[in-house]
Amino acid sequence: MNISNSLTNNFFDSIRTILRAARQKAYASINFMMVEAYWKIGQRIVEEEQQGRQRADYGDFLIRELSRRLGDEFGKGFSVANLKNFRQFYITFPDFEKSYALRSQLSWTHYRLIMRVENSDAREYYIREAAEQNWNTRQLERNIATGWYERLLKPPLQNQPVPAIDNVVPEFIKDPYVLEFLGLPEDEKEHENQLESAIIAELQQFLLELGKGFSFVGRQFRISSETSHFYIDLVFYNYLLKCFVLIDLKTGKLTHQNIGQMDMYVRMFNDLKRGEDDNPTLGIILCADKDETVVRYSVIHENPQLFASKYLRVLPTEQELKASLEERHILEPLKEGGWRLKD
Repeated sequence: MNISNSLTNNFFDSIRTILRAARQKAYASINFMMVEAYWKIGQRIVEEEQQGRQRADYGDFLIRELSRRLGDEFGKGFSVANLKNFRQFYITFPDFEKSYALRSQLSWTHYRLIMRVENSDAREYYIREAAEQNWNTRQLERNIATGWYERLLKPPLQNQPVPAIDNVVPEFIKDPYVLEFLGLPEDEKEHENQLESAIIAELQQFLLELGKGFSFVGRQFRISSETSHFYIDLVFYNYLLKCFVLIDLKTGKLTHQNIGQMDMYVRMFNDLKRGEDDNPTLGIILCADKDETVVRYSVIHENPQLFASKYLRVLPTEQELKASLEERHILEPLKEGGWRLKD
């Protein structure tokens, strides 16, 4: 009887797996077709507007009338606001059907969020990463709002051959890191062990903020010389970079002593823990504040394996994020107002 029950359970489990996979494929297929349909609707709206360009109000009239007729026949989903989104979708991605932008993994909500990103390189990056890393819409919205692309030390180039590892690394490291999910008080300085415990408690969110390829190895990881023991706050391994990543937490301002300590940790880890097939170990000092002058004249400036990044306790405002990027010389203000990415 037990054997029969076991066989029955295994049988039904296999059928359940088949049906769930089929439903997921069907949903993805339907979603893909609807996204494509929205783009085509946007295309037709733009084409029709161009034919009636002699009338200044023709575009608004066209969309209002289209919304009314579609609503009568197809029900909800074709409001004036949605039709304007379809039009913007086509304007933002005019070569959508011919490019890699048509990703079956992404929903209409994904594209609606991405098409509001002004920088075309950033849009391409978010499309690729959202599809390949399986970002849900909430995660995508947060990453766009926190300037994920702009916070990378070196935003990746499109359609370029794979560069050497030293050139790839900055594409995996951000400055600053946004840790609002830890729930740290904005105006109170925490102890380093409190910061470490908060990160461990929200490890999944922290891994998402670190980016792709990171897996957790340990906390207070001990490395020992002949005479002394040293403890590294957090150790990760990145399976894409094929290297260990050490993180030292500093709740105060970065000092040259902090940099020297991390330099020593990285050198020791390379000697004692690094495998034959591993790339050189990376060290990230995650600090509450830093002086760019200290960074510029320290060993970090010459060592491609060392990095210093700030962490933010709360989600930054647009102006705070822009100020941080300007400090890193990633953004520069324009005379007529606004900002642009530096070349």
